[in-house]
Amino acid sequence: MTQQAEQHEQHRASGTDGTGGTRDRRPARGKPFLYVVVCAAGVAADVSKLITSAQERDWEVGVIATPLAMNGFFDPAAVEALTGRPIRSAWRTPGEPRPFPAPDGVVVAPATFNTVNKWAAGIADTLALGTLCEAAGLGVPIAVLPCVAEALAAHPAYRDSLIRLRGMGVRIGEPYAGEADPHGGRPEFGWERALDLLGPPPAAGT
Repeated sequence: MTQQAEQHEQHRASGTDGTGGTRDRRPARGKPFLYVVVCAAGVAADVSKLITSAQERDWEVGVIATPLAMNGFFDPAAVEALTGRPIRSAWRTPGEPRPFPAPDGVVVAPATFNTVNKWAAGIADTLALGTLCEAAGLGVPIAVLPCVAEALAAHPAYRDSLIRLRGMGVRIGEPYAGEADPHGGRPEFGWERALDLLGPPPAAGT
C-alpha cells in the first residue's frame, strides 16, 4: 500500500493523472531540478563531484540512492549538506511531504549491472528503479554512466538492456570497468560526462 501511494504521488506531481492523461508536469519555479540516482559501486564515494558540477551548471540537485548504495558506498551526511535536501532511498509513507519537485533531468551515476538490467526490464522494486521507469515514460532527459566490470558487461542480457534503454531515448556514456592498470592506478570516472550528455538545463521558471 505504501508503494502504491508513492507511485500515485509521483503520477500527480510529475504530470500524469494515473489514467494515462497528462498535465503540465513542471510548474513555474526557480532553478531546474536534477535527480542524481546513485548505485552501489565503489566510485560512488566521489558523487559529490557530480553534484558540485551540476550546481555550477545551474541545476538544483536531489539524490536518490539504491538501498545497497546507502550501505557505505558514499557519505550521506556530506551529500545532504551539499544539496540541502535529504537523500531518498525508500518509498514515502502516505501523507509524508514530497522532498523533491518533479525532475527536469535525471543522471544515473554510477549505474550498475543490476540497476541497468532491472530498469530495462521494467522492474520497479526500489524507489530508484521506480523513478527511472517513470521518468523514461514521461520523456524526462536521462543520462547514464555505467560502472560495470568487463566480465559482466559481456553478458548478453546487459548488452540487450543497453539497446533497450537507448531505444527509450536514454543517453548512455562510455563504459567504465574500473579495473586497475599494471601500476595499480585506476582511470578517473567521468562524472561531468553525464552532464554533457544531458545538455544544458532548461531555462529557470519554465
